[in-house]
Amino acid sequence: MKTNIRNPNHPKKGSKTSVEPIRSISDLRSITKLIQNSPRDHLLFTMGINNGLRVGDLLKLKVKEVIGLKTGGFVRIIEEKTKKPNVLVINKPVYKALMSYLEKNSPKDSSYLFQSRKGQNRPLTIQAVNNLVKKWAKEINLKGNFGAHSLRKTWGYQQRVHFGVGFEVIAKRFNHSNPAVTMRYLGIEDKEVTDVLMNEIS
Repeated sequence: MKTNIRNPNHPKKGSKTSVEPIRSISDLRSITKLIQNSPRDHLLFTMGINNGLRVGDLLKLKVKEVIGLKTGGFVRIIEEKTKKPNVLVINKPVYKALMSYLEKNSPKDSSYLFQSRKGQNRPLTIQAVNNLVKKWAKEINLKGNFGAHSLRKTWGYQQRVHFGVGFEVIAKRFNHSNPAVTMRYLGIEDKEVTDVLMNEIS
């Protein structure tokens, strides 16, 4: 008999399907801990939340493009959606995750970095990453609508909220036409506006 078990993170019928960033640092750490024994998934998550690139661009990467890179190294890419140049940067968390992945899997240089387990040297699909992110959110009891694009949005949100990076810089990284697009893209919650109004100027 077929059972219909609804995913609590799936948007309700008629609601917006735009995914959210992962806002809490503790939730990010919980997911990291959850997937630490899956080097591929851990690298994908770490690279996604530390770079702000679209998942589709990450999935095109091959091992030969990142092997040998050190902290501070980068890979030049052309974004599939915008056809604009961008870079994948290797910071300390990404480097650590990358080294762990390469040591435990020993992939061929010609292999996709995020290879599907279905074989034939095919990368994961965006839908597969969607399913992974929803699964991780569900397993740590994180309520909301999350998916592959949440990784990119999480980078922007964390840069803005926790590091104080301005919308202009984030817009440039996202290759958005102007900061207003980035503001709408990341979303500003009502509580944040209220908090700003409570600032005492004099």
